[in-house]
Amino acid sequence: MTSRAKNVTTRIEVDIEKNREEGNWLKVIELAEQLKEKSPELVCLGDFLIGEGKLENYLEEWPPVEANIDRAKIGLIDAKRYLTLVINDAGIKAGVAMDAHLLLGKLHYASGQYSVALKHFKSAELHNLSQKKLPLRSLRIVAESYAVNGLCLQKDTTSTSKFKKAEKEEEMSKCFGLASDLSLLYMQKLEKEPTGTTGTTGTHSPQPPPSHKSLGIILEQAMQEGPTLSLQLGKPEEALERYRAFLCAVETHGGHAIRLKFMCQMAELILQVLLGDKYAPPLNSLPKPAIWKPKYYASLNQFVPRNECEETLLLLLIAESMAVRNAVLSQSPEFKEVRLSAYQDATRVYDLLTVATVRWGQVTLLQESLERSMKFSFEEPHLWKQHGLSLLATGRYVHALAVLKEVIRLEPNNASNCLLAAKICYEHLNLAVEGTNFSIEAKKKDMQCNSGLIGRCYLYIGIGYYLQAESCLLKKDKEELLNRALENFKNAVEIEPNDHLCHYYLGLQLAVLGKISEAQNHVRISLDLRSESSSTLHLLVLLLTAEREHKNALTIVENALEEYPDCLNLMYVKAHLELHEEGGEKALVTAKQMLELWKNLYEGQLNSDVPECDRKSDTRSVFQLYTSEMSDRDSSSLQLHNTAASRVEQALSEVASSLSSFSPRPGPQRAWMLQVEVWLLLAELYLAMDQPADVQQCIQEATQIYPLSHHIMHMKGLLHMHKQEWPEAKLCFQNAVAINPQHVKSLQELGLVYHYLGLQGLAETTFREAAKIDPKNHITWYNLGKVLEALGEYEKASNAMATALMEEKNNPILPFNSVPLCFE
Repeated sequence: MTSRAKNVTTRIEVDIEKNREEGNWLKVIELAEQLKEKSPELVCLGDFLIGEGKLENYLEEWPPVEANIDRAKIGLIDAKRYLTLVINDAGIKAGVAMDAHLLLGKLHYASGQYSVALKHFKSAELHNLSQKKLPLRSLRIVAESYAVNGLCLQKDTTSTSKFKKAEKEEEMSKCFGLASDLSLLYMQKLEKEPTGTTGTTGTHSPQPPPSHKSLGIILEQAMQEGPTLSLQLGKPEEALERYRAFLCAVETHGGHAIRLKFMCQMAELILQVLLGDKYAPPLNSLPKPAIWKPKYYASLNQFVPRNECEETLLLLLIAESMAVRNAVLSQSPEFKEVRLSAYQDATRVYDLLTVATVRWGQVTLLQESLERSMKFSFEEPHLWKQHGLSLLATGRYVHALAVLKEVIRLEPNNASNCLLAAKICYEHLNLAVEGTNFSIEAKKKDMQCNSGLIGRCYLYIGIGYYLQAESCLLKKDKEELLNRALENFKNAVEIEPNDHLCHYYLGLQLAVLGKISEAQNHVRISLDLRSESSSTLHLLVLLLTAEREHKNALTIVENALEEYPDCLNLMYVKAHLELHEEGGEKALVTAKQMLELWKNLYEGQLNSDVPECDRKSDTRSVFQLYTSEMSDRDSSSLQLHNTAASRVEQALSEVASSLSSFSPRPGPQRAWMLQVEVWLLLAELYLAMDQPADVQQCIQEATQIYPLSHHIMHMKGLLHMHKQEWPEAKLCFQNAVAINPQHVKSLQELGLVYHYLGLQGLAETTFREAAKIDPKNHITWYNLGKVLEALGEYEKASNAMATALMEEKNNPILPFNSVPLCFE
């Protein structure tokens, strides 16, 4: 009979232990009651188990957070009574007194009685525990005890002396460290235990697989407090090592959520604090193995990051893979909460990835990652907008515009998205009409929901009409578009009198209309508001040349280049001014400097074998990159911005790419086109200096980069004219006009060739075509006068000459519309 009772008791004890490990606390309580009935000598153990079960069952429903403190004081009375029963000699004899003290410490922490909790931990001699192998449940109790002890010390404000404070901080740090190690060890051991509930829901489930047993709020909080405490104590390097130790531990399913948080926090720490000399790369060594240490990944071929760039990107890419794996694709209402949680995790990762990739020039990597985010970003504008911006940064403008259209739909009251779409149309896609429509839509949105962008809306509408006028051939329509542009620029200045861009564009529009004095006033106001704007200085210089103040203009350019030594726009103007004022030799020096500058600015971009984060150009600040390189690269800085021309050149570029004799240079094509412009400038200067052999060499260099440019055809024609090879010159200019029918310089030279060949009728037609495109060009009118004189139409010739004299008064050294579009 005694043997049977002992067997029953043993079976109950085994069942209790199994249910304790699985967290079936109601079953534990039930079995503990049975144990007390069957074995009176085990009453102490039964009371402990009942108290433990009641405590854990309650905390599963009402977690130990500040909001639940008052409720816990009442709800845990029963659990407290049972646990208090066993912290006596009988409990010590039964071997449960220490565990009871540890659980009472946890109970009093949940009730907000931190000093009482600390007394219980002291009674259990928690700080003197020896490291030995523990059963699974005991391992969790000890881990939580260290965690709660650290959290209670954090809440306790009784110690005031500096020594006591330092001692407390050291003990907190030790507690959080042990809690973290034991938590990881517990999760690793837990996953080794065979259970019948580890199956997944299958690949067709609309939500992630069911979560395995989690660490719980206490252990998670303690693990996070460890690195946080190190940061508060001014030890970011120690915090970094804590994160690294955690992330090097063998991964468990239950630790996925905290692991993802730690990856983001560690990335933030590196990005915000540990930069440059403060950062130390991880050592290729693991913590020494110990009984209370978790297992760590170990391999001969482990990748070890060498710098902060590599470690941050590695962290965030792993975090992204985890966040994407948890993404919920189903839009069913029952999955709303889990879908939102997964989306918020992913958004945090992508926002950090945006900061890191932009900082270290890895935007292509960001764009690829954001492409993957689209599958779970249904009706979520934030990631759509990030995706659009990444596409814009990688030069995929058509795709970026398509994504922004979706963002505009998702944020119907946001005017800024429409303005961004308009900017892409103007700056990159030569879609002036579409850009104007986006700007008008932005204005409507802003008038409905005032967002303070109405002035910028008028500005963008004005830019749209200005660009439309540039490509318009009908005089009446052109004048109407120019007047609309002027009206919108005036409205923009009236609404935003302190916006330098509004004054800049109003000045530009007035200059195009020939109102030089008014234009100068607004340009000078723009410079007062933003003195560092190189584009405004550029426009001021052209206005001065229109008033025949070439020396003053050259002085301003030289001073500006001291501030902006890498601005190709200003150097281009300087070369022309030097040619005009000081001769070709001086201008040639500037042009050669431009070639050297191009090499410094762009050679790193074009060398695709060098990783972007290792390039020398990264030593320059982001501001310099944006204001100089980006403005030069993305604007029509050195030649007339023309919609039709750009489209034709794009088509011809594709044709050229298919020719067996031509292969495009690697890297961004805009950078190569800038080099073409510099070679053509050199050719123009050599031609002015009567050095045809050098001109030919420059043309050859430009042709190797891009053989079908109308600018190159035009320069070839000029060389033939210089040699008086009229038929060859005619063919070159005809080819240039065929590529770009609105290239005024080619039309002017073609008209002259016809004139020299005695084809006065064709010459007149050609000059009149040029006058339609640019009616304010005095060279066109002067040459037309010569042709009309040759035709015997002296009165018309006189009128043409008079028009040339009148227009020459306001004619700058380069066209006003050669200044770049700028939006900052």
